[in-house]
Amino acid sequence: MPRAFAASLTVLSVFASIPALTSAASAQQPPPVRIRGTIESVDGPMLMIKTREGTDMKVRMTDNVAVFGVAKTELSEIKPGSYIGVSAMPEPDGTQKALAVHIFPESQRGAAEGFRPWDLRAGSTMTNATVAETVGGTDGQNILVKYKDGEKKVVVPPGTPVVTFVAGDKSEVKPGAKIIIFGAVKKDDGVLEANRVNIGRDGITPPM
Repeated sequence: MPRAFAASLTVLSVFASIPALTSAASAQQPPPVRIRGTIESVDGPMLMIKTREGTDMKVRMTDNVAVFGVAKTELSEIKPGSYIGVSAMPEPDGTQKALAVHIFPESQRGAAEGFRPWDLRAGSTMTNATVAETVGGTDGQNILVKYKDGEKKVVVPPGTPVVTFVAGDKSEVKPGAKIIIFGAVKKDDGVLEANRVNIGRDGITPPM
């Protein structure tokens, strides 16, 4: 009898753990998808996009989707205290050589702060941080940026694209527009959904 009772307890404990395992599995969400490309067509909230890799993707905009323009600006707009994002390639001396710089509006200060790998190019990085100082140099503008876990020295060579985010609206979401979506999420129905779309202004391709 004791052995039978112990066996029954073991079976019950196994079955009792199944709901917990199931809930843990369901809690795991697929990672967000970053999409760069051109809008091919628009059907209500659904965007048909030709990605930079040449594949076709469908993305559904949420009802409250935020639309931002990505507009060209000048390097001189970057000042101490500016909150910026720098797409860059690491240099042997530890500095980051900028591929593109985007200036966040004040309302987005602190967005995705930190340093991380990026997929603009193989081996590229992204640093979202506050400008501590900026000094002209022989090879470009030297910028020191600081974030909560550290700091990076960035060199911005002449000709590096510099853009800023500006408020946009859904009328800009149209065929031919160049876009970047930072975090489309796959929903339960299998469709990618985005709550923010960034549109290149005046025909530019978002460089980040």
